[in-house]
Amino acid sequence: MAAHRRSRQRPTGGTTVRAAATVVLAGAATAAGFDGAGHAAPQPTPALTGADVDRLYREAEVATEKYNGAKEKADSARQRLRDLQDETARAQARLNDAREALGTVAAAQYRAGGLDPALRLMLSEDPDAYLDGAALTERAGSRHHAELGRARAQLREIEKLRGAARVEAKTLTARRAELKRHKKTITEKLSAARLALARMSPEERDRITGGSGRAARTAAGAVRDAAPSQAPNARAAQAVAYAHQKLGSPYVWGATGPDAFDCSGLVLAAYRSAGVSLPRTTYAQIGAGRRVSRSELLPGDLVFFYSGISHVGLYIGNGQMIHAPNPSAPVRVAPIDQMPFAGATRVV
Repeated sequence: MAAHRRSRQRPTGGTTVRAAATVVLAGAATAAGFDGAGHAAPQPTPALTGADVDRLYREAEVATEKYNGAKEKADSARQRLRDLQDETARAQARLNDAREALGTVAAAQYRAGGLDPALRLMLSEDPDAYLDGAALTERAGSRHHAELGRARAQLREIEKLRGAARVEAKTLTARRAELKRHKKTITEKLSAARLALARMSPEERDRITGGSGRAARTAAGAVRDAAPSQAPNARAAQAVAYAHQKLGSPYVWGATGPDAFDCSGLVLAAYRSAGVSLPRTTYAQIGAGRRVSRSELLPGDLVFFYSGISHVGLYIGNGQMIHAPNPSAPVRVAPIDQMPFAGATRVV
């Protein structure tokens, strides 16, 4: 019986030891960072390549242009709402004046309305004067009706303005929600690209980003000195000169200068310096002037890329442009062959 009991205890004891060892080893592995699930958490996706980074930047740029468009519409809606509120206040002031005039007329009629008109004619010491007064009262009544009509029209105007203001307020709310969605997309894409670049070797990172802002300015100087082609007019020349001055400036999405830019913000600021107003987004900028073919390009033309018209640069001649590429690279000179060409526009 004793041997039987010992044979039952040995497996039990062995199982307990093995279980304890398993717990200790698992705890040590977790503490050392070797636990499978814990190790996978910081890297939910495989390491990204340069092509993946380019894709993330393009997707962020698409979202940036959508953000810019939504912001432009939100700003317009906000201004329309303010204008409607101002006009409503002016209409309310006109209504208050009309009400005051109506109150004056009503009080005068009340004070004069105590006697029957025929009796007042009989008692009047001067019937001719009374008759003249009666005619005046009748005319005052006509004015009263006119004032009442104006007040009613002003009430209708106020209700119409308030209705329009409610519509604009809803539009503004929708645009703000749209801005929030696009901002979230931009932030996510740029964060993923930034993390991928941080994991790359310095050589691979330089290959993708193209090096420093000083290198961009040096390359720009060489292109400028070698470019004999001239802008078609003074405003285009000024836009090109402005873009040259901004070489090395950082890319910041949603920025239009003077110290940082996104792609459409740079060309907008360049032509703004020449007194020319351009739309905010690439989608609208491509329709802001006369379309020209690639073979017709002159300095100052806007050149667009990708099928979605999500990127724009300022052509400077010799097959080169100045553009704001993405957050990993400053404003720089680049060949227009660097990206899929989608079209060009001459705005002046």
